[in-house]
Amino acid sequence: MLQVGDRVVYPMHGAGIVAGIEECEVLGEDKSYYVIQMPIGNMKMMVPTDNVETVGLRDIVGEDKVAEVRDVLAAKPERVTGSWNKRFHANLARMKSGDICDVAAVARDLILQDRKRRVSSGEKRLLDLAKQILVSELVYACDKTPEEVESWLVGTIEENRHAQH
Repeated sequence: MLQVGDRVVYPMHGAGIVAGIEECEVLGEDKSYYVIQMPIGNMKMMVPTDNVETVGLRDIVGEDKVAEVRDVLAAKPERVTGSWNKRFHANLARMKSGDICDVAAVARDLILQDRKRRVSSGEKRLLDLAKQILVSELVYACDKTPEEVESWLVGTIEENRHAQH
């Protein structure tokens, strides 16, 4: 059972704080919802309390996982062959997993791909979403500002690029 003040991650949306628990009537049935305040975009999400596992709501990662994310960002990019459409769907599937390392790999690969040859507009939106999800969780995991996290993220990928040349 989540409590008000808990920090959680909602896959494909990012991290937020449980701001409250509300009762709402939906289709004539009373249901209990977690109200999750998302700091980026100042958005509120409502997740049925009995649906937490189904939507993949999870706790913010710890320091050990942050180190793993750094390793993923510093690793060689994965080359997905095929059309941009095939790459897009493969990346989207990885992001839907809710695993921060998968999201980091998608962000890394798309950032590096975009620097070589501009990615499609669909992939650009996916890159922006991957960065938003990653930054929102790492803000809580590392107790840093979004700007500090974004700078660290790009810096880690830059170091990786120069080390491999």
